[in-house]
Amino acid sequence: MKPATSPFGQPLNRVDGPKKVTGQAQYAGEFDVPGLLYGSVVNSSIARGRIISIDASAAEAVPGVALVLTHQNRPPIASYDEPYEDDDAADGSPFRPLFNDRILYSGQPIALVVAENLELARYAGSLVRVEYEREPHHTDLLSELETMHKAPADLPEPRGDVDSALASAQFKVDVQYTTPVEHHNPMEPHASTVHYFPEGNLEIYDKTQGVQNCMRYLEGVFDMEGKIRILSPFVGGAFGSGLRPQYQLTLAVMAALKLKRSVRVTLKRQQMFTFGYRPRTVQRLSIGANASGELQAITHQAIGQTSSFEDFTEHEVEWSGMLYKCPNARLDYQLVPLDVYTPLDMRAPGATIGVYALESAMDELAYAANVDPLQLRLTNYSERNANEDKPYSSKELRQCYEQGAERFGWSRRSMAPRSMRDGNQLIGWGMATGVWEAMQMPAAAKACLEPDGRLVVSSATSDIGTGTYTVMTQIAAAAMGLPMEQVEFRLGDSNLSQAPLEGGSFTVSSVGTAVQQACEGLQAKLLDAAQQSPVSPFTGAKLEDVEFVDGQMRLKASPEQRVELAKIVSASGVLEAEVSAKPGEKRNEYSISTHSAIFVEVRVDESLGTVKVSRVVSAVAAGRVVNPKTAGNQIAGGVVWGIGQALHEETMIDHNLGRYMNHNLSEYHVPINADINDIDVFFVEEKDEIVNALGSKGVGEIGIVGVAAAVGNAIYHATGKRVRDLPITLDKVL
Repeated sequence: MKPATSPFGQPLNRVDGPKKVTGQAQYAGEFDVPGLLYGSVVNSSIARGRIISIDASAAEAVPGVALVLTHQNRPPIASYDEPYEDDDAADGSPFRPLFNDRILYSGQPIALVVAENLELARYAGSLVRVEYEREPHHTDLLSELETMHKAPADLPEPRGDVDSALASAQFKVDVQYTTPVEHHNPMEPHASTVHYFPEGNLEIYDKTQGVQNCMRYLEGVFDMEGKIRILSPFVGGAFGSGLRPQYQLTLAVMAALKLKRSVRVTLKRQQMFTFGYRPRTVQRLSIGANASGELQAITHQAIGQTSSFEDFTEHEVEWSGMLYKCPNARLDYQLVPLDVYTPLDMRAPGATIGVYALESAMDELAYAANVDPLQLRLTNYSERNANEDKPYSSKELRQCYEQGAERFGWSRRSMAPRSMRDGNQLIGWGMATGVWEAMQMPAAAKACLEPDGRLVVSSATSDIGTGTYTVMTQIAAAAMGLPMEQVEFRLGDSNLSQAPLEGGSFTVSSVGTAVQQACEGLQAKLLDAAQQSPVSPFTGAKLEDVEFVDGQMRLKASPEQRVELAKIVSASGVLEAEVSAKPGEKRNEYSISTHSAIFVEVRVDESLGTVKVSRVVSAVAAGRVVNPKTAGNQIAGGVVWGIGQALHEETMIDHNLGRYMNHNLSEYHVPINADINDIDVFFVEEKDEIVNALGSKGVGEIGIVGVAAAVGNAIYHATGKRVRDLPITLDKVL
């Protein structure tokens, strides 16, 4: 019998695709539970102060209103910080919804109106009257720089004599870049549906990137250990917004406990701007090179905003010390506390901002030294991570540069700005490097083979649209030699095997490794069960002596000696194996990263200053890719968001009010179909036996890193004007 092609590495369609396109996939705000009530959040209209009084009488008088919940009548919650510290919490004192009368930021939830339907709840919410004692607030990063303090970041110590090296450098740049606040804005707003059971247990459907994280959070806040189950089978995008439990979850549980009823709380689009976001930053880089273009020194200081109660910290400046060979480096990271909510991880947190500044400054240095920007990067190519003084487990960035440049046609680029045009369109070609840490977290998975030969694999991970259902099915099917349609992967249930948050591009590496090892454990049990007969052809065989192909176990040396897996289970009963996988110790000896090279073409209307990104080539080295189709989709999505970061996205705040002004999707600009043209994504072959058993590095974040810099560099090449303040809008180009 000819063995079937392994699904591992194949560009297969999403296994959950049919449910999504036919409307069968249910999201957190769509599950129907008996006796459901609906909650609408009332948010503060001031940025700092305290609540003097809340008059809810008019709201409570509306027929169908069941409760107006405030800090004065909420159920008991934890008093100390520790129960509120989730798996993604920043240093400091986490926000506690409805804890007391203090107002810490504009948009803070101050009440929840619960009614028989959502329209009633929202109407009644408009009748709640709040009297405040206002205090002076501070929301402008640039006006509060004198209050900055060191971020609690584990930065590498300075190396070499930076100041002397900069002073003697033949070519140098000293530049400052600023980036705005940006909000995640996934398609699905945050929602929580709490199913209250008479015995006091709660079953909750929540939009989250970590069901067990939310479960542990609620157990601590409400002292309900063992009484909460979180479910999240489908998530309509998150990009980091679901890494921490958001306040609608806490409020929904409060209301359910207070009323002993099931309650759903769904946030409006405007309320999606009342929690985490990408922080505003100011970055300054000084880079010096010798006459040959070799880097001599680099300094990178980042200043980011944070809340008054937590120190949100990203990996923002470390990339400047590791991406290129440079003997002298100094990195600094400062935070400015403001009367705003705490920022939150947002697709490629830190790298999206830090690499934008680094790669823009490298382009400026290339022009100062009159060196091709790609050649400058090749001249300073590094085989080691100088921050850690470690070699890379694998690094095919050079191939990304070479193959990406070939596909883009980079050799035809003229160096001088404003030297390429098509009629009234100025043509610009820019490029940048992308980098992201290839992490692996401890994770567990269970594999169960049922009598009908169907394999069920499970882990409490999430699928926020990244393709987790699909790639885990592929990994399990490949390991067990089964067709995809005979494998089911279950996720999004806090009762399943332990899994980390879905973020940081480590889900495939972490959960995927656990899935593979769980299947290997199941293989051992199958072999043991098959050896129970005294006349079994597998008697005395070891696991390495057999292979699993086409739903069968067979001897490698004698393939004709085989048995159907379903027959083994039919005789022995259901077999299962649960495995906890951890990162291998050998990883500690290496620096492990994903790399990319991005090449961008822009067309700038010389008269209007409008910018169109007409072509993008993204070459990615990410180890072994489980599914090139879903992975390619991830990269393309990251490119689109990178274009948005460069040209569109900016959350604007009125500092007089301390309130966001464009908290909607009509005025918060994101790229639309008309803004996106040709995106060419491809993966460079990269083998890595260190990163994990799969050889996979993950691709969720790397797609966006470097894109904004490449766009900005292309705009400079087209126009001769360097814009160092994102987004690059036409008024800045003109």
